[in-house]
Amino acid sequence: MSIAKEFKEFALKGNVMDLAVGVIIGGAFGKIVDSIVGDLIMPLVSRVFGGLDFSNYYLALSGQTAGLSLVEAKKLGAVFAYGSFITVAFNFVILAFIIFMMVKQMNRMYRQEAPAVQAPDVTSEDVLLLREIRDSLRK
Repeated sequence: MSIAKEFKEFALKGNVMDLAVGVIIGGAFGKIVDSIVGDLIMPLVSRVFGGLDFSNYYLALSGQTAGLSLVEAKKLGAVFAYGSFITVAFNFVILAFIIFMMVKQMNRMYRQEAPAVQAPDVTSEDVLLLREIRDSLRK
């Protein structure tokens, strides 16, 4: 079998296509979560911490002067950008919580759709015959 044919079979399998769709949707979903954190949550958090842009919190490691934005400070040397890290950590926590809730809901739906299947009452002819004999002896 040629390599091209093997690759075509591999690439067109259902699992590979499902994975590709999942990666694309996951990337778009990540952008939505970035926007929620960056545009909605972090402004509220930064207001609590004095109204500054929280993602611009850093410690200068190369002698930069205070008051510079993170981008400007990085141009002048190394910085310890803990504000950016906290923003990304918020992104992760929110994304993990949303995925947890989705999986939890899918598991709940799966349990509702698949009711427990009871095994049919199958008894052998010998057991049925013995039951008939027992019942007739009781009379």
